[in-house]
Amino acid sequence: MRKALIFLVFVFATTTWSCDTQDNCDGIDCFTPPAPFVFELVDKSTGENLFTSGVFSPEDINIVNIDDHSNVEFQFIDENDFNIIAIHSIGWKTQTVTYSIEISSESLFTLFVDAERLSENCCAFTRYNEIEIDGSEFELNELDGVYKILVE
Repeated sequence: MRKALIFLVFVFATTTWSCDTQDNCDGIDCFTPPAPFVFELVDKSTGENLFTSGVFSPEDINIVNIDDHSNVEFQFIDENDFNIIAIHSIGWKTQTVTYSIEISSESLFTLFVDAERLSENCCAFTRYNEIEIDGSEFELNELDGVYKILVE
């Protein structure tokens, strides 16, 4: 009787744990888009938004990919005088980018990002391995993800 019980436990365990080794993601909808990079440009001494105060104009913004000198798409959001710059194109694939954020052809800062697009447990997501902002001091608001760039 004991041998039969051990045999049944073995058969049950083998059939339970011997599922196919392929990930079966049928019917699972799990997709996380990459987080955008959002910047607010503020006067370092007063903390005032430089677009709201009229020091900078949205028409003067240019973002350039330093590697190939191409223009990078961005969105300027001016709702309720929030006045921020958002870049949504980073992290949709594994990539390393270096962008120059310019106002009137003058570089305010450079953004370096090493992004890795991953898929685990049927879910796609982006891991940012490294993020660097050079050329300006900044503060990151952990709650909303906005980088406050301090301009002198």
